[in-house]
Amino acid sequence: MSLRVAVQMDPLEKINIAGDSTFALMLSAQARGHKLFHYAAGDLTYRDGRLTAPARAVTVQRVVGDHFRAEEVRTIDLGDDIDVVLMRQDPPFDLAYITATHLLERIQHQTLVVNDPAAVRNAPEKLFVLDYAEFMPPTLITRRLEEARAFHAEHGEVVIKPLYGNAGSAVFHVARNDANLAALTELFGQVWREPFMVQAFLPDVSKGDKRIVLVDGKPAGGVNRLPKPGEIRSNLAVGGKGAATELTERELEICAKLGPELAKRGLVFVGIDVIAGYLTEINVTSPTGIVAIDAYNGTDTPALIWNAIEARFQAM
Repeated sequence: MSLRVAVQMDPLEKINIAGDSTFALMLSAQARGHKLFHYAAGDLTYRDGRLTAPARAVTVQRVVGDHFRAEEVRTIDLGDDIDVVLMRQDPPFDLAYITATHLLERIQHQTLVVNDPAAVRNAPEKLFVLDYAEFMPPTLITRRLEEARAFHAEHGEVVIKPLYGNAGSAVFHVARNDANLAALTELFGQVWREPFMVQAFLPDVSKGDKRIVLVDGKPAGGVNRLPKPGEIRSNLAVGGKGAATELTERELEICAKLGPELAKRGLVFVGIDVIAGYLTEINVTSPTGIVAIDAYNGTDTPALIWNAIEARFQAM
């Protein structure tokens, strides 16, 4: 089976092919005989029931500095010309991102969109996780300084972060006697209109923040991300170091609880973050980590993802 696959993502020229999950998915698709197209989310156009984008047919190869070849730009109809759309642009999860999900919903009767755009829109990564609060550390969502102060006093050390941040950006550790909570609350209120998240600090973050990937609701493996000395953020994008790991009974329990709902929602490729047995995020927009997972485990996660996509396409 050969599929026409359009990848909605950031510029191909700027990706780091050594660790980029979307690039790994593209290589795997190409090896299966699928034809690849690339376009940017900002180029979507809706007119008279048709959703189009200026796109380039591309081929990819794992050669640094020469990792893709592209044909001339032409307008493709994402309903008529394409079988599968991979929605893989990076956050921020803002109104532009949300608008793209609304537009892609218009073609779902013709084209398989992965992850399901309505499900992505309805599962913000730091809010969807609240459905599984029994696995989370103590958590507060607020804009009120009084609430943040009371939470800080109760738990001693906390982490404060924006609801719609990504890649570890704007994540702050507020220690027991730290006097910066008021200033941070003021800053967050000025930069973002949304509430922010405050969580009890987990000291074991120094031992790693585990990224676990689920494919169609089933765990495919994980990588332990270790923060740099003096850091609490372990995201690979901000300098965290990956390490091999196995899933614990607690982590398998979390996956078993989440998995059926993820599959039901059409969230085929999901990354969850677990620190010391506590679930902190469910990443559905543009999850990463599969290259590191496969490097440590000798697995082929892109193949699992394409198996799931092809099965869903055949079932349409």
